[in-house]
Amino acid sequence: MIQDTTEAGMPTLFDGYDSEGFFDEMFAGHIPRAHYSALHRTLGSLTAAEFRHRCEMADVALVNQGITFTVYGDAQGIEKPFPVDLVPRIIPSKEWAHLERGLAQRVTALNLFLNDIYHDAKILEDKKIPRELVLLAPSFRKNFVGSNVPSGIYIHICGSDLIRNQDGTYMVLEDNCRTPSGVSYMLENRLIQTRVFPSLFRDHVVRPIADYPAMLLANLRKLAPRHRENPNVVLLTPGVFNSAYFEHAFLATQMGIPLVQGQDLYVEDNMVFMKDTKGAKRVDVVYRRVDDDFLDPLLFRPESLLGVPGLVNSYRAGNVALANGIGTGVADDKAIYPYVPEMIRYYLKEEPILDQVETYLGWDPSDLSYILDNMSSLVIKATNESGGYGMLIGPQASRSQLEEFRENVKASPRNYIGQPLISLSRSPCFFGDRFEGRHVDLRPYILCGPDGVHITPGGLTRVALRKGSYVVNSSQGGGSKDTWVLAEPTVRPGKAAVGGE
Repeated sequence: MIQDTTEAGMPTLFDGYDSEGFFDEMFAGHIPRAHYSALHRTLGSLTAAEFRHRCEMADVALVNQGITFTVYGDAQGIEKPFPVDLVPRIIPSKEWAHLERGLAQRVTALNLFLNDIYHDAKILEDKKIPRELVLLAPSFRKNFVGSNVPSGIYIHICGSDLIRNQDGTYMVLEDNCRTPSGVSYMLENRLIQTRVFPSLFRDHVVRPIADYPAMLLANLRKLAPRHRENPNVVLLTPGVFNSAYFEHAFLATQMGIPLVQGQDLYVEDNMVFMKDTKGAKRVDVVYRRVDDDFLDPLLFRPESLLGVPGLVNSYRAGNVALANGIGTGVADDKAIYPYVPEMIRYYLKEEPILDQVETYLGWDPSDLSYILDNMSSLVIKATNESGGYGMLIGPQASRSQLEEFRENVKASPRNYIGQPLISLSRSPCFFGDRFEGRHVDLRPYILCGPDGVHITPGGLTRVALRKGSYVVNSSQGGGSKDTWVLAEPTVRPGKAAVGGE
């Protein structure tokens, strides 16, 4: 436990802070890590009232800007402000360079895997991944086998979740290859931090993230059919009742492109058009935030009102591009996740740069037996759920919860995996009148295009705000932090640098 005092001998907001044996982002034992030392000094000079005032300013900014998320099934109302903790997470440049290399390697292999299984399926022929595991995946689209996509890229926007274990090693927890969300919160966290707490940037050179919307738009425009100059890009949203609607509207505004719903688009002669007050306008690229199943009622769910009839035929004909591509979900199926290191070795002839979590497959009889015998010590996850749903944390579960999941796993073993509970790293968060440690993860945002891979320096640090909780998702009581990637040199005392935000 830290006994932290000011030069005058007064206790600080860190007094009594206890890492409780977890890897702590700010502290190594009782001493601040070198890249946190200046931030620790600044925060240590503040009173609880001063810090609380900054938090109140941030809350007002969140409400005024409508930065919200939706909790489905919440009887108290679906729109809630997204909680932001004002103690930033800091990542030194050398550490970030390692993550960049590992993430670029990983998403490159995942794109090669998708291109392969929808064409020659060599990795299945060579038995590096069980064929039935891929072909029976709910998100594998058999009717797209043989279809080509621009530049062979299926995943244009990826959010791979990273955690740090007990000794501080970064590990990939999962890959989000379909419609990854949260980037708007990353951008807004930085804006709020610079407005309500600019003094925190005084001693650090923080790499900028504000160019993400411009880079995303440039990436999307490069997907357009080659004969189209000045291509028209739209963002397709399911509508205002979607949990990420704020983000859809935010990104469309930042990129300066139309935000559309399914009824705003139509297909004629295998080309996509947008209804406009000045008449029809050709659409070249659709950044879709609608899942495959709802994208085109002529091919997928016929009852869907969210998609565009005929969109898939236009896509196949090469008259419109989609980001992300159809069928990418098989790459983030949690039952495929254990095989990503083998994909890296198979396609890139390299060893994986980033570790990942040991995983037991319900699909495998021996793994299934282990899962059923050790449920109270494992994290059980549904293979195609997200947002913290369909998950059981065995060590924190009741007997009835364990029995319910046991029956679910036995009834549908292909749809579940088991993993050991990783002691996630913790970071200081403000509660009441002091800082306390809470578990965190990190979702970096990766853009893939014909010119290569770009990873925004930072990402969304998500926080499990409930004491003792390991679940960081906003729908499960989580919040977020601004994430700083430092440029070299790490600290420049007395010089302000806000990273161009």
